[in-house]
Amino acid sequence: MQTKIISFAKETNLQNTTDKICAKNMSKKLTKRSEDYSKWYNELVTRADLAENSAVRGCMVIKPYGFAIWEKMQAELDKKFKATGHQNAYFPLFVPKSLFEAEEKNAEGFAKECAVVTHYRLKNNPDEKGKLMVDPEAKLEEELVVRPTSEAIIWNTYKNWIQSYRDLPILINQWANVVRWEMRTRLFLRTAEFLWQEGHTAHATEQEAMDETLLINNLYADFVENFMAIPVIKGVKTESERFAGAVETHCIEALMQDGKALQAGTSHFLGQNFAQAFDVKFATATGGLDHVWATSWGVSTRLMGALIMTHSDDHGLVLPPNLAPIQVVIVPIYKGQEQLEEISKVAHQVQEQLSAKGIAVKYDDRDNVKPGLKFNDYELKGVPLRIAIGPKDLEKGQVELARRDTLSKSFVPQEELATQIPALLEEIQEALFTRALRFREEHITPVDDFESFQKVLNEKGGFLSAHWDGTAETEEAIKKKTKATIRCIPYTSKEESGLCVYSGKPSNQRVLFAKAY
Repeated sequence: MQTKIISFAKETNLQNTTDKICAKNMSKKLTKRSEDYSKWYNELVTRADLAENSAVRGCMVIKPYGFAIWEKMQAELDKKFKATGHQNAYFPLFVPKSLFEAEEKNAEGFAKECAVVTHYRLKNNPDEKGKLMVDPEAKLEEELVVRPTSEAIIWNTYKNWIQSYRDLPILINQWANVVRWEMRTRLFLRTAEFLWQEGHTAHATEQEAMDETLLINNLYADFVENFMAIPVIKGVKTESERFAGAVETHCIEALMQDGKALQAGTSHFLGQNFAQAFDVKFATATGGLDHVWATSWGVSTRLMGALIMTHSDDHGLVLPPNLAPIQVVIVPIYKGQEQLEEISKVAHQVQEQLSAKGIAVKYDDRDNVKPGLKFNDYELKGVPLRIAIGPKDLEKGQVELARRDTLSKSFVPQEELATQIPALLEEIQEALFTRALRFREEHITPVDDFESFQKVLNEKGGFLSAHWDGTAETEEAIKKKTKATIRCIPYTSKEESGLCVYSGKPSNQRVLFAKAY
């Protein structure tokens, strides 16, 4: 009996210690964005329980709360892909080196980021230090590249699928992980392994492939703007910035709160490059033989970084209701079990009413965490709406309703919650987009000389709308001097005579420069 009492005491002490650590974490303030934006971002990702670094250098563990947000993104995108005729499939993680080398530009573009498998087993017996060693007799006949992207393995497969124009188009998407051996990593934004979707389509004509490229870029823009509440600029990449192996790369570019741009998605018109590299031909309707036309496109968990850096503040995450795993949280404020039971009756009624409308509601009646700490925790995690119910609220038939985006509070009659909350969630979604759009528009600055270019870039940041002479030499020179790159040539860019901001040579349109992630 004595042993059990001591054991229980130890467990109680352990729980109390855990609660104190939890409370300390919830009450500790984040570094301010204005003080150290990078530190603020890293603290927010880990303390909001989105992700953490793993034992593998440059790789992350996406925690349940972070993965729940990614699952919402995935579900919405998957629905959009299927609505436009695409199907999901899966292709191998490993690509034979000879296949990877088949399209030269693609291979050259990714060569420095490739992880390569050379052996297929370890020795059975460890060495004298207890370490397992690679078995030299288990060397692969051909080395395998761990996919940095899947064009090579997919187009080698398509060769078996396509014989006639009747086999086209092929509209395939896959949800997968890829590995790009980055030297400098940051959670979500740039990791050695990340999650994404990659579409790979095959077409009978150039026009069909180009239409597909534009369709997907517009689909991405619609998703990011209307689901994630992040305004984007649609455009085309310059030759030096386009995907390795593409004829054209179309993109959506977003602007983060620190004035840096982030490439939120890309859609590539591949022409016949991969079909030629893998000899994928089809019999045309007129009896001829032609190489297939292709596209590829993708977005990744980098969108999680975009989400965090577009909307969040010094208090923590700010999540658009569309993406919030918890859209409404209910917190009871009480003294004693009797008050909790009375509050719980009302809380459960509210929860049922809102759940019936498709709203994700959590009732947090934990008795080991104080209401104030719960408030801090849900504020940190970006829950859009918080309902607090206390004994006086029961008497008055009301609740206290707090908005995460504005940090404002109001009292709402209980009977009005079922109508007010859905409308408020829509309002928050729109308000976040409007706020981000206003910030972006305020940070697009036309510049006409290099001195102004450098001054605005260093003091204000954001997108710089400037003339460019169209040469890769000028583009590289600007990049070396300022670290700014051409993010895109916007679809909306009009013909406009001017002089290149750097070289002074003639230019017929403006492009968007920015420092970028």
